[in-house]
Amino acid sequence: MKALQLILRRLALLLVVLFVVSVLTFGIVNVLPGDVANAMLGDLGTPEQVAALRRQMGLDLPLLTRYAHWMVGMLRGDFGTSLQFSVPIAPMLLGRLGNSAILGGITLLVAVPLSVLLGVIAGVRQGKLVDRLVSGFAIICFALPEYVTGLLLILVFSIWLPLLPGSSLMDPSANPLDRPAALVLPVAVLVIGMQAYLSQITRAGMITAMDSAYVRTAVLKGLPGWVVVLKHALPNVLLPTLSEIGMNFGYVLGGIVIVETLFSYAGIGQMMVNAIDHRDIPVVVASVLVVAVAYGVGNLLADVTSILLNPRLRS
Repeated sequence: MKALQLILRRLALLLVVLFVVSVLTFGIVNVLPGDVANAMLGDLGTPEQVAALRRQMGLDLPLLTRYAHWMVGMLRGDFGTSLQFSVPIAPMLLGRLGNSAILGGITLLVAVPLSVLLGVIAGVRQGKLVDRLVSGFAIICFALPEYVTGLLLILVFSIWLPLLPGSSLMDPSANPLDRPAALVLPVAVLVIGMQAYLSQITRAGMITAMDSAYVRTAVLKGLPGWVVVLKHALPNVLLPTLSEIGMNFGYVLGGIVIVETLFSYAGIGQMMVNAIDHRDIPVVVASVLVVAVAYGVGNLLADVTSILLNPRLRS
């Protein structure tokens, strides 16, 4: 019963957060200078033409009225119509989201085992050379923004050593898996950024676990080192690590905005940046809301997993 109450509370909080995100995003985008009418007509558009296009698009309505119309449509499952392309947002958004999900899914499949492995090795060998190398690499990666890491990888692997394409440019309707080489560098950038934090979380947990009484008892019983690490220390380390993985699920979808723009990858991040440039408000709000949902669902899944794995939270 307590576990169900915690899950329902988290779900209610997620709905409140999504509502606040939609309000803030809608308001912030609308106060930016310029709008889609100016962007579409350009410098050649007369004030009369701009005003007529604004009326046609409903941009002359009060902000609260436009938000209310948008929210009613969202509750009906209608994401609205792109002001820039005059097409329904939902199909366009789903296609881009699928591309981003492929990029994010591959990142998680690579980054999570790698981060746990590096963290376990560093924690078990605390203070040794391997621990210093892993921790030093993590600090360097954590300090570098994604665009710097991406540019360095492009410089090395696309220019100096022309082994991989420096661009992931493709048709939004194409399957990214048809060009696996174009995914390597974007995935590498996201993996580097993600493991920098996760490996250190795992390392800290492993150091604490290895110094605990139950692990010392297992060692005194003469159990092999790998048994002590895998069966006694690691299960207690994975609980906080799983929570961080849930949070990093949202980071992956949020961080790909920079990565997709840098590598011209046709995902939701690139679509969001293009919509912001053209003041396509419905697309911006829908994109931000989808990223917020992914972040919230990732946290919710992490909370549920923690509740299921922790007997004290289930009682």
